[in-house]
Amino acid sequence: MNTEKRKPNDSVIDVSGDLFASMFSLDLGDGDVDYDAVERIHDGEFGEWTLAAARSGLFPPHAVEALHQSWQKTPRSLLDALLTDADEMTRKRCNIIWAGLDEASSFDTAEYA
Repeated sequence: MNTEKRKPNDSVIDVSGDLFASMFSLDLGDGDVDYDAVERIHDGEFGEWTLAAARSGLFPPHAVEALHQSWQKTPRSLLDALLTDADEMTRKRCNIIWAGLDEASSFDTAEYA
């Protein structure tokens, strides 16, 4: 029997698939968009999703860390994963909210002479 310690897989975790979508699809409800959830994602607050992924038992610790880092690099990737099973109107609403948040954040950072 091989007793060598198994090394973690360094491959990228795909969060756009059915597994991830089914875990978190309830976060966006049945067409009821949770504006606060979209805003938290836009602001880079991923704690609740990172914790949920860790507690699910479906991802090893290094994969959870990879997910979190991926979301920090591209927050929109988490929203897109959450929208995988969403209907067209929910996706449109979330895209409008996201665009509004982008616009508001660019307005807040504008410098005035």
